Amino acid sequence: MNVVVVGSGIAGLTAALHAYEAGHAVTVVTKGALGDGCTSLAQGGVAGMYGAADSAAQHAADTLVAGAGLSDPAAVDVLVQDAAARIAELIARGVAFDRSPEGDLMLGREAAHAHARIVHAGGDATGRAIAEALVAAVRRTDITVVEGAFLSDVLLDDRVARGIRTLVDDAESDLSADAVILATGGAGHLYAHTTNPEGATGDGIAAALRAGAAVADLEFVQFHPTILAEGPAFLVSEAVRGEGATLLDADGRRFVFDSHPDGELAPRDVVSRAIARQAAAQGSAVRLDATMLAAATLASRFPTIDRVTRARGFDWSSQPIPVTPAAHYLMGGVVTDLDGRSTVPGLFAVGEVARTGVHGANRLASNSLLEGAVFGARAAAALGSAWPQPMPHSPASRTRDDAVDGERPIDGSDGSRDDFSRAALQRLMWDDVGLLRSDEGLRRALDTLRTWSAAPRGARTVAEREDANLLMLATATASAALARTDSVGAHFREPLRSPVLETV
Repeated sequence: MNVVVVGSGIAGLTAALHAYEAGHAVTVVTKGALGDGCTSLAQGGVAGMYGAADSAAQHAADTLVAGAGLSDPAAVDVLVQDAAARIAELIARGVAFDRSPEGDLMLGREAAHAHARIVHAGGDATGRAIAEALVAAVRRTDITVVEGAFLSDVLLDDRVARGIRTLVDDAESDLSADAVILATGGAGHLYAHTTNPEGATGDGIAAALRAGAAVADLEFVQFHPTILAEGPAFLVSEAVRGEGATLLDADGRRFVFDSHPDGELAPRDVVSRAIARQAAAQGSAVRLDATMLAAATLASRFPTIDRVTRARGFDWSSQPIPVTPAAHYLMGGVVTDLDGRSTVPGLFAVGEVARTGVHGANRLASNSLLEGAVFGARAAAALGSAWPQPMPHSPASRTRDDAVDGERPIDGSDGSRDDFSRAALQRLMWDDVGLLRSDEGLRRALDTLRTWSAAPRGARTVAEREDANLLMLATATASAALARTDSVGAHFREPLRSPVLETV
């Protein structure tokens, strides 16, 4: 088979390598350079190594709790049962996970995990180590690599995916294939503050929607609690809190316990909202205090964070540092089965672009790299197998034909762009479709989004097409958030205000 993989993070490169090793002809198409994207930036590790008191079943239980009851138990079971094999594969491909002086893998613990079961590489440089190893593995093969290529659309023949259309240097070209695997990542740049690299504009999800694929759970956007509050967005790993760092308000009080009995180790959505509320109440950023950890420990365990914080003028071994939440991970995306198949025959989705059902309403820390490796391998193994009909999918999923009333088409021929800019969209989403949502704010966001056409006539540049994709996904995300009236996981709805009763 001729297989096109779009994206070159852990999910895409794992799928590409497995497909190649199974005898398929593979082309990897990536928006930037090979290995660019969120994987290389990941400071957290890979969950799934179990000590004597731990087990795959306990990992599954923690994942289900973090997912707030909306994770698919079958998908979670696949994730944890395949974890050991995928970690062993990464080691075999050259990832040097951190080890003790005795040679044993060092296991870390992060929020909402009952046990230390997470492997790291280079302390806080796990993603970079994985990306470098997988890129090197691809370079050793004759897998075709096309860099600097923007995904314009998935090509269909009688409703079956048969390739992709790309934009390279403002010129479009078509690449045919027997199967397409989307591994394009998420859409962090829907928001004014994000940990995601510049290319995370939801291109794969938007292309899948235009191809008629079902998507679901776009309302579940995870905000990482601790981004350095000064300078360009820089993530301070949750593992820092796992090692004992605490969050303090302006008076030096550990305020997160007001929201959850686990304090700083509560699920990410709880911690992020607690930080947002406290910062708003005191009019300044909250502080992350890691001073109880020795300077040598911080430098060896978190070398990247140590280097960046010091470069920005903070000695975090002696003073707490200011932190704030930022959009980090999209739990929703293209609906898939347990082998990465979407509802469009021939079209697979793996990694953050996919909605496998693993994460439910909230992702458990260090499950994302694992998910990419597990489902990337499974998608490759499913190549050439029969496409199940009909495809099972969530009742909350929707296709392009099911677009909410008033949603604009991607090619855009009406509406006004007088007030549109990417920055305006990102600010709108941050304010009204962010950490704290309300009926009033969501309706206000949708009203504004629907006044903006989805793309200018004759859009040709990558930036214009990214804007179109972001606007399409912003509308779908706000619509999904408005439709889910209850608060669950990362989706938090402020209570409706009671009407004011007039007295006579």
